[in-house]
Amino acid sequence: MTVFLTFLTGSAAVVLFVPAAVLFLEVLSSLTGREELQQTAQDRPRLAVLMPAHNEASIIATSLRTVMPQLADSDTMLVVADNCSDETRAIAESEGAEVISRKDLVHRGKGYALDFGVRHLEQDPPDIVIVIDADCLVTTGTIDKLANLSARTRRPVQALYLMLTTAGASLSLRLAQFAFLVKNQVRPIGLHRLGLPCHLMGTGMAFPWACISAAPLATGHIVEDLKLGIELARQGDFPLFCVGALVTSEFATSNEGTRSQRTRWEHGHIAVILSDGPRLLLESVLKFDVRLMSMALDLAVPPLSLLALANAVMWISGGILLIYTKTAIPLMISTVSLSLLMLSVFLSWRRYGRYVISLADLGLAMYYAVMKIPMYARFLISRQLEWVRSKRDDE
Repeated sequence: MTVFLTFLTGSAAVVLFVPAAVLFLEVLSSLTGREELQQTAQDRPRLAVLMPAHNEASIIATSLRTVMPQLADSDTMLVVADNCSDETRAIAESEGAEVISRKDLVHRGKGYALDFGVRHLEQDPPDIVIVIDADCLVTTGTIDKLANLSARTRRPVQALYLMLTTAGASLSLRLAQFAFLVKNQVRPIGLHRLGLPCHLMGTGMAFPWACISAAPLATGHIVEDLKLGIELARQGDFPLFCVGALVTSEFATSNEGTRSQRTRWEHGHIAVILSDGPRLLLESVLKFDVRLMSMALDLAVPPLSLLALANAVMWISGGILLIYTKTAIPLMISTVSLSLLMLSVFLSWRRYGRYVISLADLGLAMYYAVMKIPMYARFLISRQLEWVRSKRDDE
């Protein structure tokens, strides 16, 4: 029995060590070297910006006003009013966008809306398609950078996508903003400096027409962007991180909106880790493909709060095992793993996150991770399977 417990605990410690080590390598890489910003060319390819929108009347005008000044006369601004029951279509048209409506209460989700938009664009295909969510603000120059890099490399391209909080936001929201920053900025920069691909983030994505027109878009998966990036990588179209391109959005501040956002993101991420991670890793080994392996290993890093909780539990378990069996190996592994995680968080905060949260407040992160245990428990009992748009604050 002792041997079995030692093997079980040691194996679990090794499993948790892998994502902690991957995270540390990505963070460490993000701190070294300097980026060369992609330059904007004078004659970029003709493009279409595709914006799926479900009942976004309160915010779509603001989003369109950050995109449309960046478009040329030959470009297309296409909004898909997806199962809308508000004034989304009328507002988008008043801002000068081309709008098509989709009504299908059975096949619901952003993936279906994107597929509907791409099929419409087949009438006059652009060179590049850029996907922007209806609740996002696009920094000046971002459209050009995305289009030029995608056209030059013939690869999918991902902008830096950050979720921001409003002034006076709660500590839990600021912690969420920091965790999002680590996931969407620190880690992709680290991968970029290593010459490796990144995962797609759902908005600020550019695709060559040949790539997007054949992509498996029509799904109702709750993290359709993550799945799409994996499927494209499997066929050799590895997403590339675009330095200097920036898209932002704001966290919902209402309790219901915040809860639905986090549940969808984290349940979806965990589900994809379990369903696609092992297969992706196996494929990378069989194909001797370093890029595919890097995506599998990056995918294996769960949400920070879950990784912290799991490592803490493993460290305690290793200590108990040491007391009763005098076996120190699981505790040693979990100690190294927990140390790498803590160092990764600190280095990320010191280089990128000091404007988001103070070090003292960051020290309370474990408390908030514990508060998320019920959400992780629901993944085991009644996980979220269907795509649900997060409620906006004005709703």
